[in-house]
Amino acid sequence: MLPLTGKTIIFDSFPDPSDTWEIVETIGKGTYGKVFKVFNKKNGSKAAVKILDPVHDIDEEIEAEYNILKALSDHPNVVKFYGLYYKKDVKDGDQLWLVLELCNGGSVTDLVKGFLKRGERMSEVIIAYILHEALMGLQHLHENKTIHRDIKGNNILLTTEGGVKLVDFGELLCLYGLSILALQG
Repeated sequence: MLPLTGKTIIFDSFPDPSDTWEIVETIGKGTYGKVFKVFNKKNGSKAAVKILDPVHDIDEEIEAEYNILKALSDHPNVVKFYGLYYKKDVKDGDQLWLVLELCNGGSVTDLVKGFLKRGERMSEVIIAYILHEALMGLQHLHENKTIHRDIKGNNILLTTEGGVKLVDFGELLCLYGLSILALQG
C-alpha cells in the first residue's frame, strides 16, 4: 500500500490512454502539469486527468501519489482514482495520465472567491460541513498511517452533488517505511 522509495514504477508498463480517454477541455493547471476534463469512449463517463511529464526529478512524487490513490481512494472524501496511463510521444514528449474523479464544483478556494466577489460570506453551516467532510478524509488517511502535507482550499474539491474530496497526494508522509521524498520537504 505504501509508497516505496526509488524508481519502482515502470511507466511504459501502463496502458495508452488514447484507446479509452478523449480530452474535452482544460480545467486547470498545477505544479507538474495541466488538468483536463476527459470523456471515456467506452462507457461515456467523464473524469479528470492530471497529465504529467514523467521527468526524472518528479518520479518519486508521481510514484507516491499513484500508490496513495491506488490504496486509499476508496473513501467518500478522497478523490476516486480510475487509473494511470502512459502516452508515448516522441514528438511532444511522453506523458503520464492520472485519471481521477471529476469534481465539477471546483475547489473550496474557488467557492470562497465566488462569495467574496459577490460581497457575501459563506455561512457557518457551509463552512462546518466542508470542514467536517475534509476532516473525515484526513481521518481516513491518518488511520492508514498517511499524512497529507498540503491541505489548503485548492486541494479540497467539491462535487455538484455536495461531495467534498481531498486531492493532490504528491506531498505525503507515510509513517510506515518513511518516504525519502516526504522527508526532503
